[in-house]
Amino acid sequence: MSKTQKIFLFAISGLAGLLVLVALTLLLFVDVNAHKPRLEAAASAALGMEVKVGGRLGLGFFPGLLVKLEDVHIRNRGMEVASAKDTWLWIDILPLFRQEVRIGKIALKQPRISIERGLDGNYNFEKPEKAGGTIPALDLVGITVTDGILRYTNKQSGEGFETGHCRLDVDRLRHSGGKSQDFMKHISIKAELACEEIRIKDITVSELKLSVNGRNAVYEIKPVTMHVFGGLGTGSIQADYSGATPRYHVQYALSRFNIEKFVKTLSPQKVAEGPMDLAATLSMQGRSVSDMLQTAVGELSLRGENLILIGNNIDKKLSRYESSQNFNLVDVGAFFFAGPIGLVATKGYNFASIFQGSGGRSEIRMFVSGWHVEGGVAQALDVAMATNKNRVALRGGLDFVNQRFNDVTVAVIDAKGCAKAQQKIRGSFQKPEVESPNILKSLTGPARTLLKKGRELLPDGECKVFYAGSVMPPK
Repeated sequence: MSKTQKIFLFAISGLAGLLVLVALTLLLFVDVNAHKPRLEAAASAALGMEVKVGGRLGLGFFPGLLVKLEDVHIRNRGMEVASAKDTWLWIDILPLFRQEVRIGKIALKQPRISIERGLDGNYNFEKPEKAGGTIPALDLVGITVTDGILRYTNKQSGEGFETGHCRLDVDRLRHSGGKSQDFMKHISIKAELACEEIRIKDITVSELKLSVNGRNAVYEIKPVTMHVFGGLGTGSIQADYSGATPRYHVQYALSRFNIEKFVKTLSPQKVAEGPMDLAATLSMQGRSVSDMLQTAVGELSLRGENLILIGNNIDKKLSRYESSQNFNLVDVGAFFFAGPIGLVATKGYNFASIFQGSGGRSEIRMFVSGWHVEGGVAQALDVAMATNKNRVALRGGLDFVNQRFNDVTVAVIDAKGCAKAQQKIRGSFQKPEVESPNILKSLTGPARTLLKKGRELLPDGECKVFYAGSVMPPK
């Protein structure tokens, strides 16, 4: 079972656990508080975790039968995994005469769920004896969650996230029961979720809203809207669990986001400013991140106009690169790697150093970073930028499966699209090589060597076109 499925399963199990509490409460409603220890013991046995009700239990009869539980806590192996300040459940009265419990509505106030994956790979809510177990049938209608918080921590990878002030409205939640590994094949759900914010390391997503509609092992999550990096993100996700291997299709667009806020996730220094647009369409399958990387197919693009790069004047440096002893085209082209896929490849590279040289600023008239993804390799389709006086383009691929650069080349190109100077990047993401064994640092040799290589590409005044994309040459 994948991490996402386990988290989703536990969230549903938490709701089911509260339902178990209610069913047991009904058997003791003459004086529920007097029987609270028995209720806690029975609920603990049913869930396989320690259940405590810190507050009072109460009953009402309008409308229907109302059960209230205060200050509920669920712990496993000494760690608290879930709690709720108040829980209300509305029970249909007539089925009780047939010794049936039918929930009309559930309302949870301030639930807190903490999911942790330990160094051993196990989750804090898992029970060893439950491996390969079964899930009981579930039929819930009308679930409301207000001011909910979910925290997830992975001690293996150091990753995690936290949601803040979430509201969940579920119109339908059914599960026919069966093996836990087939959980996603047998659940039916219709719900809406809204969270004020989600924090993932240095990234904050705000005003997240989405709708979920799932049945017959196929789930549509759309629309998905959010604000991130000052831009508006919209998209959709389709997840298909009907086959032996889960399949996913993702569409996403982030419009007019602020590149300054984006680059701050790489470095606290201000190195760029201006609005950009991101678009992605990907299909993938698998039960792990590795499987999905290897099977991903689709396209990614990042575009921007009238951007400012702070720290160096690229045009000024390019105008005198023939006499420069310390200029690196790769550093200029490295900005492309901050595109839709480059963060993974260049996570160890110091972007702040790229534009913190002699000072000044560079105006980027147009920037395009378009890639095709297939078989775990992102291949550059249209990757280039134009300043007021120059164009710089990039070709090659990024192999995410093997963590390597596939003959990536950065070049200064003329009006015909011919390379005037170029450099290649090869090797692993962690220890890339520029031309020969140098890593991503300034070249030690004179740049006129690059010019010589460029002239060798121009016999009899002709050249092999290096770039023929959408970025036009400066006027």
